[in-house]
Amino acid sequence: MNSLVKVPPRITQPFSTVTCHICKTLQQNNTRKSLFFNHFKNYYHITNLNHSKVLRSRCTGNKFSNYYNSIRRFYDFSSYMKMKMLGPVEKSDGNMVLNIYQYVLDLPRWHFMAMLFSGYLFYYFVEVVKRPILAVKDGPLKQFLIKNVPEIEMKFWPTFWCVESRAQTVFASILRASVLSNIDYRRELFTMKDGGEVALDWLETNCTSDSPIIVILPGLTGESQAEYIKCLVMSANRVGIRTVVFNQRGLGGVALKTPRMYCAAKCEDLCEVLDHVRALNPHVKMGATGISMGGLILGNYLAKHADEAEKILTSAKIISAPWNVFKGCDSIQKPYLNNMLGRHLADSLCRTVDQYEILKILQSKTIKEFDSHFTAKHFGFKDVDHYYTEATMHDKLHSIKVPLLCLSAADDPFQPLDALPLQDAETSSHVCFIVTARGGHIAFLEGWWPTSREQYMSRLFSQFFSVTLNDKDHEFEKISEQLKQDVKLYSIP
Repeated sequence: MNSLVKVPPRITQPFSTVTCHICKTLQQNNTRKSLFFNHFKNYYHITNLNHSKVLRSRCTGNKFSNYYNSIRRFYDFSSYMKMKMLGPVEKSDGNMVLNIYQYVLDLPRWHFMAMLFSGYLFYYFVEVVKRPILAVKDGPLKQFLIKNVPEIEMKFWPTFWCVESRAQTVFASILRASVLSNIDYRRELFTMKDGGEVALDWLETNCTSDSPIIVILPGLTGESQAEYIKCLVMSANRVGIRTVVFNQRGLGGVALKTPRMYCAAKCEDLCEVLDHVRALNPHVKMGATGISMGGLILGNYLAKHADEAEKILTSAKIISAPWNVFKGCDSIQKPYLNNMLGRHLADSLCRTVDQYEILKILQSKTIKEFDSHFTAKHFGFKDVDHYYTEATMHDKLHSIKVPLLCLSAADDPFQPLDALPLQDAETSSHVCFIVTARGGHIAFLEGWWPTSREQYMSRLFSQFFSVTLNDKDHEFEKISEQLKQDVKLYSIP
């Protein structure tokens, strides 16, 4: 018996209707998926646009991206090579470095600059700002200087944006030259015993006939209008001290009258000049200062003519002298910035010699070559090493009898720290070394803007000579007598 089976309504619908329903459902599902993927794609696209906008907002974003990609490619290549040779390697360390690098790149620009500035501040206060080294035997001179020259106990604050030695050396010259105008000296032409002629430039403004006198010896090719000389002259004038700048033969606009010039090992010209100044001012206290090579000439005079110097000079000061000439030449010939400074000085020497047609040595590229080709032969030395041995001062401190203050910088490109005779100074009762951590060569710039006030070099200069030459209570005179008695006591066999 056949029976009818009840069919559900949806089955009984026509086939075309079912097909349309299925297609509609699939279309709705595809629409949802399409909307989801479109939404994700738009989100990803907007994220990339924002990231690109951040990169474009940085001044060097593209460069940083190139650096990052280069590091990425290098790391992938190195990892591939290691895998070929050693098998699979861990990438965790490399990924960590890249993640840190990417994190730094993703920082806002001002955050990145703030981090750099904070790091530099930490470096400046910890490594740059320091108290100077004070090297002198514990005795009367040391106690006098600590008491009366406050600068030697204070920290030296180099110019914040100019702490590197070569930068200090160059900028000091540029800034002082732009600020200090030429000084109107009273010029005296002094004739030497051999017929040579030198210029003595006096500044006596606002001083009296009994004011103390400082004889100043400039550097290698310096003269009275050199910027570092003018700052010392003006500083001394402010404390009522007369100055006379000794321009070496052939310098300062004076014609060379004899074949003889000047060198660091010969101090006969200085002897004549000091005797002449003493004869003109028999009852006035006198001091002397030498800068760079002028310091070598003064130092050799103090050591080789100790008894004579003790009678003429009350005190002396040497600034940025190359105490060990051998090490100084090695230092100035190091590439690349030091060598550039050395070439500049060598060119100055060549122009000085060529100006008077004494010898054509324009091919000299370093100071040592110039001294080998000209100076050593001109003054009768066997060779340049013989000349440097005679000129060097680091082993002659024990012969000095005049109280001497020496200022140097530990980063001087012309004289490395290990060339300074600090150990000998520790046992010397007459020689005191002050060594700043920074300062370059004849620079010692300090403060945010170095031209806003008197600088460290000239301030220490005026303080020292003010208390030793303007000695109204005779305190330094008593100390000098005590030092003389100590020398006599130790010299007794």
